[in-house]
Amino acid sequence: SEEGAQGPEEESADAARAALLTRSIRKDPLMRKASMVMDFLLERYTKKEPITQNGMLNVIGRKYKQHFPEILSRASERVELVFGLELKEVDCSRNIYTLVNKFSLGVEEGSSDEEELPKSGLLMALLGIIFMKGNCASEEEIWDFLSVLGIHAGKKHSIFGEPRKLITKDLVQKGYLNYRQVPNSDPPGYEFLWGPRAYAETTKMKVLEVLAKIQDKVPSSFPDLYDEALRDQVERAGLRGVARVPIMAEASAPTRAKSYSSSHI
Repeated sequence: SEEGAQGPEEESADAARAALLTRSIRKDPLMRKASMVMDFLLERYTKKEPITQNGMLNVIGRKYKQHFPEILSRASERVELVFGLELKEVDCSRNIYTLVNKFSLGVEEGSSDEEELPKSGLLMALLGIIFMKGNCASEEEIWDFLSVLGIHAGKKHSIFGEPRKLITKDLVQKGYLNYRQVPNSDPPGYEFLWGPRAYAETTKMKVLEVLAKIQDKVPSSFPDLYDEALRDQVERAGLRGVARVPIMAEASAPTRAKSYSSSHI
C-alpha cells in the first residue's frame, strides 16, 4: 500500500497521463458515437431485446454511417473491456448480434443469480487507473474517469446498479480495492489502492494492456508504466522461485541420502 509514494514531478506526470486518457475519449467524435452505441448495446442486453445493425445505425446517425465499422469495433471493444461482455454476430444474413458474458476475475463468485452481470471488466479498468496514477488514485480521479464511461456516483447504472456501493463497499469487502481516508486531509478526502486479492489474481501488465486498448495503443507506448509492469513480473517470478526452494530441497533430500549411503557401502 506504500507503493504510491512519489515525488511532486512524478505525481504531476501521472496526473497528466490520466487526464489525457479521459480527454482523448471525450474529444474523439467517433469515440463519442461508440459510447452511444455502447449504451444501446447495454440497454438491449438488459432488456433481452435483439441487437440489430439497423438499430445501431439509427443511433449513430446518417452522417457517421460510413464510419460504422470502426465505431462498432470501438464500442464492442469497450463493452468487453469495461463490462466483460463480448459482442458476437449470431445471424449474418439479418445482421443480428448478441452479447455474451466473459469472466476474467473472481468478482462474480458466489452469485447464484443468473441476472448477475460481470464486473471484472470495470474492475480491470479501475485497477488500471490506479496503476496509472502511481498505484494510488484519489476518489475524484476515479469518478472523473468513470464519468467518461457513463458511470456516476449516486446514479443507478443499468449494469452495475448503484456504483458507489459497488466500488467503495462490494469490491472493497471482496479484497479487490482498498478504500481509505487520505492521511491528514481536512476536509476528509479518500483514495483507492489495489486490494490484496487484486495483486493475487491479476498483474500490472494485464491492467496496462487494458489501459492501452482503451486508447488504441500497445503497453510499451507507456514506457514508465511498462517498465514498472516488467519489474512486477520479475518480482513475482522471484517470489515464486523462493517459495519453491524449500519444497524442492525437501523432496530431493531422500535422494541425496540414498546416493550417499550407496556410495559408502
